Amino acid sequence: MNSKFTKVFDDWKRLEPERNNLKERIEKKFMLDFNYNSNHIEGNTLTYGQTELLLLFGKVIGDAKMSDLEEMKAHAVALKMVVEEAVSGQTPLTETFIRQVHKILLREDYEVYRQLPSGAVSSYTVHAGCYKTRPNSVITRTGERFEYASPEETPAMMSDLLRWYNEENKKGELNPIELSTLFHYRYIRIHPFEDGNGRIARLMVNFILARHGYPMVVVPSKSKDVYLNVLNKCDAAVGMFPSDGAYATIDKVKPFVEYFETLLINEMKSDISIVTRGKTSQWWYNGELVTFTNENASKILEAINSNPKTSIRQISENLGINKSAIQRHLKTLQEKGYLLRVGGNTKEGEWHITMTKF
Repeated sequence: MNSKFTKVFDDWKRLEPERNNLKERIEKKFMLDFNYNSNHIEGNTLTYGQTELLLLFGKVIGDAKMSDLEEMKAHAVALKMVVEEAVSGQTPLTETFIRQVHKILLREDYEVYRQLPSGAVSSYTVHAGCYKTRPNSVITRTGERFEYASPEETPAMMSDLLRWYNEENKKGELNPIELSTLFHYRYIRIHPFEDGNGRIARLMVNFILARHGYPMVVVPSKSKDVYLNVLNKCDAAVGMFPSDGAYATIDKVKPFVEYFETLLINEMKSDISIVTRGKTSQWWYNGELVTFTNENASKILEAINSNPKTSIRQISENLGINKSAIQRHLKTLQEKGYLLRVGGNTKEGEWHITMTKF
């Protein structure tokens, strides 16, 4: 680990008592960020606000696919299970546990239908909690087919992966970032399931980090290309055969280690910033601390936070801000996704702030 990481990590550890005072809200921000981004990377269409409303209040607003809603809820359950298992003790990581997490993610078996060039339609079953039964691959940006481990190779490679991880974990020669990153890389080159491999890989990274007392990390969906490009760079160094990837060594995946190290530094810095700013109100939204240059926006949010059913007239009377200015601020806050109107403009309607307040 470089000196920059060590310094930030030491500061993060030193502030543990202060972080514990805000533990519930810090965990809430991570839960929302991780669930939203990990699913968004894979094509889930829920907004951050819809994710927050669904996972914290069980409500749905706006247009949303039922499959996206169920996928998000299942992912939240899987994350909770992974974190609880990580911090509960030192029991070895097993294939059975990974398959259990996969079953929670997918919920049930389902059919995939594809139209062949001839016009005929073929189908296959994606099995929840079971390794793949058909080959899987991806077409690279250069148009080449990149093959993962075959169904026949997968059981042995997964057995080797878990054996390697548990032995390496005992030896302690790799630091937690190296261990989690190399596990992610080897796992994704096997691609053991027909669906959900990326989400499982990112969950396992956080399992390993949490088990070693490190902060968990979010791969931002807005920089998905960076994430994938680093993986591709490692592929070129490791080799293109599935067996090359399944048994990759740490020296071949250094760009991936550095990528996750940077994510961890950013995660720790955000926690440090939150706990060192004292009693100053702070708002968190999808990986960033939100600051408002206009103090009226902050005042309006505080008014809504105190009374979600408040009206524009009431805000105007209480804050001394004219109604048109309030309407402009509300429109901007809604456009940025920081604020939702639930129940419409009726008496039953209310405002909902999608940011986490510290």
